[in-house]
Amino acid sequence: MEHLGISRSVVGITVPTGYSFNLDGTAIYLTMASLFIADALGKPLSIGQQISLLVFMIIASKGAAGVTGAGLAVLAGGLQAHRPELVEGVGLIVGIDRFMSEARALTNFAGNAVATVLVGKWTGEFDSEQAKRVFSGELPFDEATMLDEEATGTPPEEVPEDTGREPEPKPTPVT
Repeated sequence: MEHLGISRSVVGITVPTGYSFNLDGTAIYLTMASLFIADALGKPLSIGQQISLLVFMIIASKGAAGVTGAGLAVLAGGLQAHRPELVEGVGLIVGIDRFMSEARALTNFAGNAVATVLVGKWTGEFDSEQAKRVFSGELPFDEATMLDEEATGTPPEEVPEDTGREPEPKPTPVT
């Protein structure tokens, strides 16, 4: 991520922590699914119940990240704790849960990307000029430039200009 203007140390702590504790997409999905179920069954939630359910789902979503189908279990548990008569409605969303998993993952990723930038700014480890060059296309993304001397033990190679022809292979050292 240093290529994008954020130090490796910030990314190394923020991203794994985010995927354990910053699950915005999962919390939003669980809350919206609860509201959908309540409305579909003709038993809408009061504002107080909605807020209480949102707080519960934000906390409960922390354990639903790495386990496929855990979202449905958390949803059923949240409904059981708040309005037990709505648990039977979980079956209404089983069919779309697999597709919604992709939306949850995308929202979780976006939340973690924002969190990484914020932590980088707070700690002074964010290079906004480099980030502008990357996002403007001036400094194109290249995986080969992400490996640095610290990670590989060798200095990064110079990236030649694109001449439109294949680069010549480097000779393999004989040992």
